[in-house]
Amino acid sequence: MNTSYHLPKKALHLLFLLLFMISGVYSQSVFTSAQWQEDLRFLQKTVHQDYPFLFKKTTAETFDGAVEELYKSIPAMQDHEVLAGLMRLVASFKYGHTVLGYWEGKVDLHQLPLFLYQFDDGLYVEGIHSDFKEGLGGRVIAIEGMPIETVLKKMRPVVPAENEQFVKAYGLHYLTIPELLHAQGVTDELKMNIELTLEKDGQKVKQTIAAVPMARFPSNYGFVKPGGDWLSARDTTQTPLYLKNIDKIYFYEYLPEQQTVYVRHSQIQDEPSQDIPAFYTELFDFIENNPVEKLILDVRLNGGGNNYKNKPIVTGIIETEKINVPGKFFVIIGRRTFSACQNLVNELHNYTNAIFVGEPTGENINFYGDNRPVNLPNTGIKALLSFAWWQDKPQWENADWLAPQIDAGMTFEQYRTNQDPALQAALDFEGEGFIADPMTYFTNLFTSGQADRIMPEAQKMLADSRYSFFDFEAEFNSAGYKLLNSEQYQEAIFVFTMLTNLFPESANTWDSLAEGYWRAGDLEKARMFYNKAIELDPDGNIGKRARQMLKQLEEGK
Repeated sequence: MNTSYHLPKKALHLLFLLLFMISGVYSQSVFTSAQWQEDLRFLQKTVHQDYPFLFKKTTAETFDGAVEELYKSIPAMQDHEVLAGLMRLVASFKYGHTVLGYWEGKVDLHQLPLFLYQFDDGLYVEGIHSDFKEGLGGRVIAIEGMPIETVLKKMRPVVPAENEQFVKAYGLHYLTIPELLHAQGVTDELKMNIELTLEKDGQKVKQTIAAVPMARFPSNYGFVKPGGDWLSARDTTQTPLYLKNIDKIYFYEYLPEQQTVYVRHSQIQDEPSQDIPAFYTELFDFIENNPVEKLILDVRLNGGGNNYKNKPIVTGIIETEKINVPGKFFVIIGRRTFSACQNLVNELHNYTNAIFVGEPTGENINFYGDNRPVNLPNTGIKALLSFAWWQDKPQWENADWLAPQIDAGMTFEQYRTNQDPALQAALDFEGEGFIADPMTYFTNLFTSGQADRIMPEAQKMLADSRYSFFDFEAEFNSAGYKLLNSEQYQEAIFVFTMLTNLFPESANTWDSLAEGYWRAGDLEKARMFYNKAIELDPDGNIGKRARQMLKQLEEGK
């Protein structure tokens, strides 16, 4: 969401001066302990009655245990601490759409006037108010003397994250809220002046930042919107394509030297001047009637919208045969790819020849979305609880995220100088002979009677850096167990044997092969391969499991 609201500079100066004169801040309670406790019970009851399906990544017993612990602690807590406790409860479901509305102002919160971004080489101050310009571009080493790695671990429980990509995209904001820093044990007392330890130009410096009442600072999809009193660490004399025309939801540009069309699409919503069907009709018409060798669809900033609007995008790609071939259609994804856009990339993965570039997405492949507000009766705080299950892939293909075939992150220096590694990777990629979905390819070879081709093809791919995204060992091992669990023992043994040839130093592959022979009734070979697993991992978990299985095997004689 693009926002432009900020406090007048004079008001900020007066507020900063006042806050700097105060060494500590006491948070006056607005609600009684009884009111908080009643709201907590209401939330607990509502979850059990109306949203029990959310108990997927946590259990009802764990949730209830956390409720009881919070209930007993409330009388000794300040309002912001209770709020954080409720946030932890809701975040424990680990769905990004399921979140407590901490921003509603029912409990006064503050925030540091800066923007943080996790680059490949560390956490940096990407944007900041001009009153604290010395901190711009600094790598955050510590907050209030606590190492940033520890801070991130302490703050993680309040973030309603589906995966670590979501934390990078949407969770760093929590580190700028003093009340949450206190509630999560980063600071010993509630204070509005927060000391950051930064690294700049090879030197460590400390800077105290004064918090202001929570407001929407000017931003563009997680980056600061520079101008006025707000500064960006990026060289703003130039604009990379992914930030170009940022006031538009989508736009496209032809790159004649590369004969490539680039599209940035940053919300699944209609642009007022041209809706999605009209935009993509124009786009595909351009592709058909011009010398276009590649289409790059950039949805790395796209946090979703209305997934019913995805259809013309997906069908248009399918119908444009000129571009829907391996090596010609690329989709740039990233940490902010979420919600309705996760549906979009799932559908593109299912039905097109897209090659995905960038970072993993910020949402599970299959997920709960579309939340309803549950109003807590005393405080009026809303718990936004998801109710709709979105499943674009079979449950056995679910994963924490959709991962790219071409991994391309970004360092702070690349960002500062307007480089775009993901776009460059797509432009440079040579797609001849590339297989975007290796597991489907191998499965088709297996089921079509060409199993003898799997081993040499896998060896060739393992030696090809373009397939660094694909976990051959884990994928083949999973396929082997699917066969084993459906009692296709010889087929499973074939897969596990191939794995031991591809990864002979992996104890896990020999453990799997041993189990395959055991379940097929060949106990002699099962013993031999369990012992091989123990030999390769004598002190590790695989070796321990192999010894346990050998013991069971002997006891079952």
